[in-house]
Amino acid sequence: MHAPDGFIDAPISAAAGVLAAGAIAVSLRGARRELDERTAPLAGLVAAFIFAVQMLNFPVAAGTSGHLLGGALAAILVGPYTGVLCVSVVLLMQAFLFADGGLTALGVNITTMAITTAVVAYALFRGLVKVLPRTRRSVTAASFVAALVSVPASAVVFTLLYAVGGTTDVSIGKVAGAMVGVHILIGIGEAVITALTVGAVVAVRPDLVHGARGLKQKLKLRVNGELVDAPDAEPEPAPAAARSPRRVWIAGLVTSLVLAGFVSFYASADPDGLEKVATDHGIDKKAEEHAYADSPLADYGVKDVDDARLSGGLAGVIGVGVTVVAGTGVFWAVRRRRTGGTGPDATGATSPAHTNTTV
Repeated sequence: MHAPDGFIDAPISAAAGVLAAGAIAVSLRGARRELDERTAPLAGLVAAFIFAVQMLNFPVAAGTSGHLLGGALAAILVGPYTGVLCVSVVLLMQAFLFADGGLTALGVNITTMAITTAVVAYALFRGLVKVLPRTRRSVTAASFVAALVSVPASAVVFTLLYAVGGTTDVSIGKVAGAMVGVHILIGIGEAVITALTVGAVVAVRPDLVHGARGLKQKLKLRVNGELVDAPDAEPEPAPAAARSPRRVWIAGLVTSLVLAGFVSFYASADPDGLEKVATDHGIDKKAEEHAYADSPLADYGVKDVDDARLSGGLAGVIGVGVTVVAGTGVFWAVRRRRTGGTGPDATGATSPAHTNTTV
């Protein structure tokens, strides 16, 4: 759903850029409260994983494919503010290194793919986990629904931006119907990927899933007609801060490298939802060539490497590597800004460790 330059006119693109910059500034402040010494490197990994999975276009209809947007996944795993930053890092890497998504359209793409998906998904996710039974299955189910809804929501926001700033004269009603329709199908794929990923992490390390924190439910006993908390039958598990996330990080990085470096070769070559709608309804008449169309990694291939499998695989591995380094650097900087360096936080008190959460 990466919009190229030329789809949206300059004034609306600029306005979307201002909105995106403001949201990123707010997210940088909010991420300070979400990140700690364990989750800062994990947030960089989440960005790299989203980059990798976005290379895996899957077919959704005749001649149309879709790919993960990632806002829901990032928001649930590392928090809504950090989630916005994760997807924004991915979009920046894609635009400047891989010529995917226009440079003047960065504000539009961050607004639709990062801000909208993370905000809508996390709000819906938190609402669902409050009313559903507090179990791991509920977290996974809520992740599925939240991710599913976030994708057509993103399509609606793009359509609204196009309605006020589109560069071609087309029927907005038809565009809206086509965008929402195809992105509901893409949303199903997004929901499956998100639920599987969140479910896998919750199963082994629920304390590392931001959206699952605070969901511990104590056993209730009825005593003299009143419900009271049952005493703990087992000793408390080791504090979450004492449990290193290294294994999860290594497993996630290896998975990302395999997906981007090998599995991506088998991804669907059909245009994604936005590209298909743009072609069918004439939105792309004034699309402009990317400023970095001749860059060494443009179109997710390494220039001068003739073997398509090797070229795409190398580009994917480079993308994962650059994204995890850039993302981790950003999130460590945000974390250090919160603590004023290392150890005590800005108030002079030591930041409390997160306690382990059993879902």
